[in-house]
Amino acid sequence: MKRTPLVAGNWKMNGGQSLVASMATALAEYQGVADVVVCPPFPYLASAREQLPAAIGLGAQNVSDQAEGAFTGEVAASMLAEAGCGYVIIGHSERRALYAESDAQIADKFAQVQAAGLIPVLCVGETLAEREAGNTDAVVCGQLQAVVDAVGVAAFARAVVAYEPVWAIGTGEEASPEIAQEVHAALKRAARKEIDTVALRVLYGGSVNADNANALMRMPDVDGVLVGGASLEALGFRQLCAQVAGSV
Repeated sequence: MKRTPLVAGNWKMNGGQSLVASMATALAEYQGVADVVVCPPFPYLASAREQLPAAIGLGAQNVSDQAEGAFTGEVAASMLAEAGCGYVIIGHSERRALYAESDAQIADKFAQVQAAGLIPVLCVGETLAEREAGNTDAVVCGQLQAVVDAVGVAAFARAVVAYEPVWAIGTGEEASPEIAQEVHAALKRAARKEIDTVALRVLYGGSVNADNANALMRMPDVDGVLVGGASLEALGFRQLCAQVAGSV
């Protein structure tokens, strides 16, 4: 039997107080068994925590790789904990590509998040060129291994991995459920090579919506979804959460 699924909504640099309010209202009526996490931009975290039902998790979209200090514009993991966050997305392909975040920096962020008592959501994924070259497993497992080398695979008992094929993020393209299953299985095998008792929790992200969520969740190694654009409409997001919950 599959574990309780997780649905995380990444608003990216979208939304506002009106979306916080409408999401809180919509999710107040959600009673599914899936764990749900909402990840709005930094300015709305405190407001979201005040308005969202207690059962709904709150996540941040980024974090500093430093604990404190003279780092203008950065936000420490301890600050996110004070704001009521339980999760932090790290290593998203947009951060890797647009802001040149390295595997080493992402591993440092992972460690900071866990030190603050929060759960990291580590994103991994390959570009279209890497997929066409047959390098998908090497790329995504390499991104995972960089963090494992820094913190140890046992740390992933308190973490989540999200497979987001770069070619399917915000493009309308989507990996087939079979492709998602293949990559998720490869990631879990890579973790078991380190410690065979670690049960990696892996989400799929990449143009997830109400039309494809059910098929994705039927795959044995898909433990949930990381949702982008489809998390920006409150009622639609609640429906998607209910669909995922119904897959258990």
